[in-house]
Amino acid sequence: MKQAKICFQLVLLFLLDQALQDVATGKHPTPQKIGTSGFNANLMFEILLYGVEMDQYNNIVLLDRELASMRSGRAFLSQINDNIPRSRSSMVQMVTTLKAERRRPLTQDQFERLILTMVYSAHQAQSQEKEEQDAWAGVLLQLANITAHDLRGSYLFSYT
Repeated sequence: MKQAKICFQLVLLFLLDQALQDVATGKHPTPQKIGTSGFNANLMFEILLYGVEMDQYNNIVLLDRELASMRSGRAFLSQINDNIPRSRSSMVQMVTTLKAERRRPLTQDQFERLILTMVYSAHQAQSQEKEEQDAWAGVLLQLANITAHDLRGSYLFSYT
């Protein structure tokens, strides 16, 4: 559980890096987008400060109940819990779709969804029995391959 918490915090930091950079340089924070919800450095700081974890239904919950009840907290949770595939088959379908579109860069929404899906699949790979771990790890590698292709223009490994 602690590993998943750290992974989610790192992903949040990655996704909202520009807002943190703006605050550090004394600029007004650039609104960042996760789905359709605008986020700012203050919200990012609060999420990182209080943390997140997974409940028994594999939904992400904010540990700060006040933040979770606010509109921005609910929007964040909705994006994370409602827009990320939860089954291996739906993740494989996502990989297939993204591979078919590989000639053009991913949109920011697609990239964020891809990164969050990777974190979820990594958590699943770590928390399952051995047989299931291998299947989840395979999906994670495919997602990482799509991410590498989007970032550097080539895959980590070829599909043959």
